[in-house]
Amino acid sequence: MSGPGWAWLALGAAVASPLRFWAGVWGKSTTRRPFPVGTFTVNAIACLLLGVALEMRHVQAWVQALVAVGVCGALSTWSTLAWETTGFLRMRRYRLAAGYLGSSAALGVLLAFAGHRLGALFW
Repeated sequence: MSGPGWAWLALGAAVASPLRFWAGVWGKSTTRRPFPVGTFTVNAIACLLLGVALEMRHVQAWVQALVAVGVCGALSTWSTLAWETTGFLRMRRYRLAAGYLGSSAALGVLLAFAGHRLGALFW
C-alpha cells in the first residue's frame, strides 16, 4: 500500500474508532439488559459494509483502504465479543454466551453475504 493508501486507511479508522467507543458506551450490558447491544450492532454494520466494499470491483484502491480496512477494521471488534462472551461464561450464563456468540457469527455471515449482493448489484 502506498502513502496515500495509508492515509485513507487512517482516516477510516479515525472516523470509526469514536463511533465504536460510543456504541460500546451506549449499548453496554447491564443487569436490566445483559445482551451487549453496542458490540453486536457495530459488528453487524461492519460485516455489511465489508461485504459491500469487497464486492466493489471497479473502485479505486483508496476506497477499499478507507472502508474495508479503515472503517470496518476500527468499527468491528472480535476481541470485545470474545471478552463479553467470556464474561457470560464466568457468570455461568451459558445460554446467553452461546446465543450471543452464535447470533453474532450467524448475523455477521448473513450481512456479509447481503453486502456482497448489494455490492454486486450496484457495482
